[in-house]
Amino acid sequence: MKICVFCGSSSGFRPDYRDAAVALGRAIADRGASLVYGGSKVGLMGAVADAALAAGGEVIGVIPEALRDKEIAHPHLTKLHVVGSMHERKQMMADLSTGFVALPGGLGTLEELFEIWTWAQLGYHKKPVGLLDVANFYEKLDAFLDHTVEAGFVRAEHRDMLIVDDNPVTLLDRYENYQPVALAKWIGPTER
Repeated sequence: MKICVFCGSSSGFRPDYRDAAVALGRAIADRGASLVYGGSKVGLMGAVADAALAAGGEVIGVIPEALRDKEIAHPHLTKLHVVGSMHERKQMMADLSTGFVALPGGLGTLEELFEIWTWAQLGYHKKPVGLLDVANFYEKLDAFLDHTVEAGFVRAEHRDMLIVDDNPVTLLDRYENYQPVALAKWIGPTER
């Protein structure tokens, strides 16, 4: 397993967010999996990487040249790929990974989450995608996503592709047993 983690280059205001990043990094390493992430040493990105490294795990960072200094590239990773653009970063992270988890984060985290989930909806990959819902950080987003189904814009089977859990160990357990959804035609009306 190679788990890609999307998360903030900030730590946020609650200690729970950092604690969850540390717990996820340890959980990934403890099961012999590798961590793939954005390559920074700051914020939740640094916390998840440091925890996985401290637990003896392999940690692979992918960072664009333009962000190497701004996001402060982590100097102690197993491997750091420096790429030319955000598009290359996301593609390489997707190619390297067997599953994706979003920790709390900002616009970049949400953008990465929705893009990789859309790729799954379109059948570009059959890898699990999930949210680690730390201290109900994603509770309102989770409710909104249910609303998109109720409003007829997202099919229930596509909504169900997103795995939500508040425990990193049980989330990763669900990834190990993940079976991709048999995709129905995704274009066209979603009427019931």
